Amino acid sequence: MQDSPDNADIPDWLETIRWTADGLVPAIAQDAATGDILMMAWMNRESLRLTAEEGHAVYWSRSRGKLWRKGETSGHQQVVRDIRLDCDEDVILLKVEQKGGIACHTGRRSCFYRTLENGEWVSVEPVIKDPDAIYGSN
Repeated sequence: MQDSPDNADIPDWLETIRWTADGLVPAIAQDAATGDILMMAWMNRESLRLTAEEGHAVYWSRSRGKLWRKGETSGHQQVVRDIRLDCDEDVILLKVEQKGGIACHTGRRSCFYRTLENGEWVSVEPVIKDPDAIYGSN
């Protein structure tokens, strides 16, 4: 790895990862206790490095174009218990303790709350807390 102002703080272990052309890798958050899949988000080198250093999930928000510390607004942080890399080196798995029991911005435990039934997506997981109560109404 070359030292430059842009990557001087990037550890060598990050270079094992097969990043997308835009420097991202998908990251799956899994409940460390139950094994439930909570959400999927994107990480860049900086967010993954910070996640490893701080022990709390930090993602890259593509829509906002900036780092996103999970729970910074909602309080629903993800305490990272384990970070794994898949066999193809192109997906990160975070085993987390989900604070507040809510991972999804819709107020549900998991972002994967819909199932395909008879050709339609049906919500099968309850809203635990109204998103307006979490984030405020816009």
